[in-house]
Amino acid sequence: MKLLRVGTAGAERPALLDAAGILRDLSGLVDDIDGALLADEAALGRVRAAADAGDLPVLDAAGLRIGPPLARIGKVVCIGLNYHDHARETGAETPAEPVVFFKAADTVVGPDDTVLVPRGSAQTDWEVELAVVIGRTARYLESADDGLAHVAGYAVAHDVSEREFQFERGGTWDKGKNCETFNPLGPWLVTADEVPDPQNLPLRLWVNGELKQNGTTAEQIFPVGEVVRYVSQFMVLYPGDVINTGTPAGVALGQPEPKPYLRGGDVVELEIEGLGRQRQVFANA
Repeated sequence: MKLLRVGTAGAERPALLDAAGILRDLSGLVDDIDGALLADEAALGRVRAAADAGDLPVLDAAGLRIGPPLARIGKVVCIGLNYHDHARETGAETPAEPVVFFKAADTVVGPDDTVLVPRGSAQTDWEVELAVVIGRTARYLESADDGLAHVAGYAVAHDVSEREFQFERGGTWDKGKNCETFNPLGPWLVTADEVPDPQNLPLRLWVNGELKQNGTTAEQIFPVGEVVRYVSQFMVLYPGDVINTGTPAGVALGQPEPKPYLRGGDVVELEIEGLGRQRQVFANA
């Protein structure tokens, strides 16, 4: 299923994009798309049955904003340097274990919402990423297969980063990763049954129409199931938590000087095959 949330920011309603590409209203069936829904197999079964039967009301998609496909996100765990080609382009050694950092849940915005270039920024960068949404509580998982079994679905994430803040302003990466609007998510949450192989997903990103990233999740150093297993050794993952699993080569940081960092007015488009497409206009904060 392709689950999404539509409407003005803070007042989104749950919806579903059916097999024919028709937008359907879920608000009469579920309160929202969140961790509680993803953990409730019976409720998800009712949604699936109603979709298959064509019983859900049609929504007029014209002019309708698409919000983040998940409400009340608990935490956003991120994996850095998780693609062989990205590690090579930045001159970093291949990590022996996943590099883990966090983004605050309030960085998450809709897939087509405006993204703000922070005040004082000179190095705002792009990163298309596969986001994993947890559907079952995960703690001390034993195998990568167990990790995959705890995934409810997948989405497109844009891990926007400010590299000067990240690397040159002291401390950890947090200052360069948690600026407002720095995690567009969506348009859809695609349930795991529709993504049979998360290690075979093409990812692409364009800046002002120019293709910058053109990779595949097959390049991941630590695949999805292993990432979920690994993270569960250090923290409990709950339904509705999100893991951004890293970015392929092609970011501004890895390009020759002068590096083409983002400025107000730039347009970034990104997609993952089968998971949808985003488009953001950047604006100065």
